[in-house]
Amino acid sequence: MSQVDVVVIGAGAMGSATAWNLARSGRSLIVLEQHPVGHTLGASHGATRNISAAYPQADYQALLTETRALWTELEQQSGTQLIDWVGVVQHGVAEAELIELRDVQHANGVRSEILAPDEAAARWRGLRFTSPVLHTLDAGRVRAAEALRVLREQAEALGAEFRYDTPVRALELDTTGAPVIHTDAETLRPEQVVVTAGAWTTKIVPAALADALPRLRVTQEQPAHFAVRADFADAVWPSFMQQPQPGERDAFWCSPIYGMQTPGEGIKVGWHGVGAVVDPDRRDFLAEPVQLDALRRYVSEWIPGADPDDLVAISCTYTTTPSEDFVLDRRGAVTLGAGFSGHGFKFTPAIGRVLADLTRGIPAPERFRLRA
Repeated sequence: MSQVDVVVIGAGAMGSATAWNLARSGRSLIVLEQHPVGHTLGASHGATRNISAAYPQADYQALLTETRALWTELEQQSGTQLIDWVGVVQHGVAEAELIELRDVQHANGVRSEILAPDEAAARWRGLRFTSPVLHTLDAGRVRAAEALRVLREQAEALGAEFRYDTPVRALELDTTGAPVIHTDAETLRPEQVVVTAGAWTTKIVPAALADALPRLRVTQEQPAHFAVRADFADAVWPSFMQQPQPGERDAFWCSPIYGMQTPGEGIKVGWHGVGAVVDPDRRDFLAEPVQLDALRRYVSEWIPGADPDDLVAISCTYTTTPSEDFVLDRRGAVTLGAGFSGHGFKFTPAIGRVLADLTRGIPAPERFRLRA
């Protein structure tokens, strides 16, 4: 039987960031991950993620401000570039909404501007615009795979121990409320446990905590990498988000779209949260033909710089709450981080700080707390 200050269950982005923040404060910790290092079975794999800065809510914007500083700190400590500040363009929504977002950004020291569609098209000829565009300069893309590696290495350098291929068979609370963690090899009795298990969250949390959780919806999403057309090889690519207008084609065209350049792989494009509900242990990883066809038609219409017929489909999971707000809270000795999919990765180091603080009794912002 092993004893340690904190056990983190799940070594994806949020678990690794929590480990880094816990190790920085001198806590002894073990990170348990059921899959091998570098696996592609969850939500943290892949080369890139968007890092936008367009939230009207003050609590999210405060997290973003902190996140930018922490990404920079990680880059300096590791000597590794993690953020490409290529900007983000957002379009397809009413200009009044873009103005509101711009004003919130400016109030938080974020550089942004609103452009007419023809001006945006002249700057970024690989994309098509028919409505005003919010261009956020202090934004871009995260080198996700590199970020995951750097977080783990920085945490390990401070004493954290990562154990891969180590599934948790049970997380229980003893009669005093202390966590008891069973693996195939041993039983761990830490003072605190942090659950950052992504799509497996509801399979891990004790029953006493599950009742306080909002419903977590796990879906299989299927973005794709589209090849850049030869005559757009010199095009400048910001990251992008669009809200297509409702039409008569299919339901996917009413869903938000996101994308970014992934160097060496093409232009990553995906619908936001339209995948089928799945059990993460029983996924088929196959592209759904109707959804993939809709994505190809979107690229054909809105991304002239990409080839809709030259693509590689991707499979990943989303784990979301009904509101799409994160869950960051603690009950007794169990701290929980969940519901990050779709817009969480950009916040990774700040979420790790919040989760580490929760183990010390420092509460998270009200928005992210469990039901009473």
